[in-house]
Amino acid sequence: MNDFNTQLRNEFEKARQARINKNEGQARVCARRAAGIAIRAYLTRKGKQVPNMSAYDLLNLLKEDASLPPNLQLIVDHLTVRVTEEFDLPIEADLIAESRVLCDWLLYSEA
Repeated sequence: MNDFNTQLRNEFEKARQARINKNEGQARVCARRAAGIAIRAYLTRKGKQVPNMSAYDLLNLLKEDASLPPNLQLIVDHLTVRVTEEFDLPIEADLIAESRVLCDWLLYSEA
């Protein structure tokens, strides 16, 4: 668990730095990677064999988890939304903050 926490802290710090540097695209990538780390920890804790997948693929795999509350299902949807041709997010969402909420639930829920 500790290794996951270190990896998460690093990704969220990279996301914060990217946002400070006005690189929202990189901030989104880091938020997704953080979610991927937490999903891997969550699935491992549930005794599932986790294939070597990208964070994006892990997010799509998590969409199939019926135990995920609706508010977190929405966050997973936000984290998998494709950007526009201008590389903008077509929804109003703070993916870093949403990813933190999702990661907290995945790492500390009893589900």
